[in-house]
Amino acid sequence: MLGGARRARPARCPFAEGRRCLGGKVRRTMAAARRGRLLGRAAAPLFFRGCGRSGHSGTRVPLKREYDAIVIGAGHNGLVAAAYLQKGGLKTAVLERRHLVGGAAVTEEIIPGFRFSRASYLLSLLRPQIYSELELKRHGLRVLPRDPYSFTPLLEESQGGKAPRSLLLGNNMAETQSQIAQFSVRDAQAFPKYEAFMSRLVSAIDPLLDACPVDMGAFGQGSLLQRLRALRGVQTLFRAGFALGKRLPQYYQVLTAPISKILDLWFESEPLKATLATDAVIGAMAGPHTPGSGYVLLHHVMGELEGRQGAWGYVTGGMGELSQALARAATMLGAEIFTEKEQLPVEFVQSLSKFDTRSPVTKINGSLVNFYIRKTTESLWQPTQSPRSKRGPPVAVDRLPSFLAAPNTSDGCPLPHHQCSIHLNCEDMDTLHQAFEDVSHGRPSSRPMIELCLPSALDPTLAPPGCHVVSLFTQYTPYTLAGGKQWNNQERDAYADQVFDCVEAYAPGFKASVIGRDVLTPPDLERIFGLPGGNIFHGAMSLDQLYFARPVPSYSGYRSPVQGLYLCGSGAHPGGGVMGAAGRNAARTALDDFRQQ
Repeated sequence: MLGGARRARPARCPFAEGRRCLGGKVRRTMAAARRGRLLGRAAAPLFFRGCGRSGHSGTRVPLKREYDAIVIGAGHNGLVAAAYLQKGGLKTAVLERRHLVGGAAVTEEIIPGFRFSRASYLLSLLRPQIYSELELKRHGLRVLPRDPYSFTPLLEESQGGKAPRSLLLGNNMAETQSQIAQFSVRDAQAFPKYEAFMSRLVSAIDPLLDACPVDMGAFGQGSLLQRLRALRGVQTLFRAGFALGKRLPQYYQVLTAPISKILDLWFESEPLKATLATDAVIGAMAGPHTPGSGYVLLHHVMGELEGRQGAWGYVTGGMGELSQALARAATMLGAEIFTEKEQLPVEFVQSLSKFDTRSPVTKINGSLVNFYIRKTTESLWQPTQSPRSKRGPPVAVDRLPSFLAAPNTSDGCPLPHHQCSIHLNCEDMDTLHQAFEDVSHGRPSSRPMIELCLPSALDPTLAPPGCHVVSLFTQYTPYTLAGGKQWNNQERDAYADQVFDCVEAYAPGFKASVIGRDVLTPPDLERIFGLPGGNIFHGAMSLDQLYFARPVPSYSGYRSPVQGLYLCGSGAHPGGGVMGAAGRNAARTALDDFRQQ
């Protein structure tokens, strides 16, 4: 283990018999009423189970009859927006359909004794301003950085009794270069330069994440005041361009070209290129040869953790603990959170669809296809093109996977590579491309790209002693199977078995260690978490749906065409991932509008 002596031999997992669990993410919306507007009937106060002002302890808290803002959907963006609205002086309520807050950032005990980050499973992109301004550490957020962070074992014949090769990447550049040199000395020398090149691009673009995109409509046809406001966005955009200097054309190529072309300019070894390319295709319906896939890679390296750019880590207690910290921050400020909103009276739900659209402080947090937007104004717009996303099964196992390329030690304790994102079926770019070709024909990938994570390697509280939780994110599966066939239990299990066969090839004995699993197909992600089309980004992270074109041109500034209706989910700028920027930016926009009334 890194950073100290190994732990004592872990206890044997108490689970012996395998059990399967099948399951399924949440779209978020926010609506708000003008100060003094009544929400509900003029009768006794309404009561709900679940979250309340005290931090969702299950106590019954009355829903008041008037609020300045209502956030519908307690995903991480909704919670962030609610905290900033309340902090800005607006009395805010949050309503959540499910029994727990967090949207896709939740921890659930699907299999008894095992706590899964059921959808989102790693943290990096959350904006540093949100950490500090909402004091998330004070509210219990603890993050476990990973070093090393990436492990790619290869399927190859052992030579001279040696184990198959693998690629381990970490924060120690000399050790990382030594790993890369197994495949190419030239690539080992180029890697620090590549990291510096990408770091400069990230630093230039980073301020754009926290700024409202340029309002092209106001800039071209608005009033003088609206044009002056739009200039602020133009200045941020120009500063990003100036920061890149003479190399701007090269950086433009990163944003527009296929990731395969970019990586071919830097490297020659296939395992390194395929490993880096995973960040360019994960969560996107794009292959390594798809134009614009370079931006998706950039999106995944724009975060930071504990001040380290591009680092990713696990949240202690699972991703739900991040959402709990956000909820505690919001309720400590005075916001009120209510779960299981299906129990709301019909009259109350109807009132949300008829709220005063002249109100300047109505918030809507969620995707463009959200029910409340459709109810508020029919045919307001068409949903953005959303690729089909995919999520492999969270799995409970009774032992650590032992990889042929890095066998476990006799004591069964986690080794450094167990804390990594473990990339399987990533020997070369052609394998990634073939996986994409399969789904283009309506078939799940026969040899899918797999990102396997073991958060319990760093956080043993997630599983019983000796046991572990495994997250498998796989590429690719279609939303609808070939011939219009829908996913059913048989199709779901067949695909999960296929993924397990792939893992077994790298880590013999994995299938025998499985106690239970929770398989989420794209329709499951849509049904449970509200992700449109099962897309984890709420819409494609392609160039035609970014910045002032996200979600659609002329409506990128969080204000919808309906006055008082705002977007603050991942379908808005700057896009998906557990970032919180859309929630923070939208809340600030709404507060600005409110103060001008």
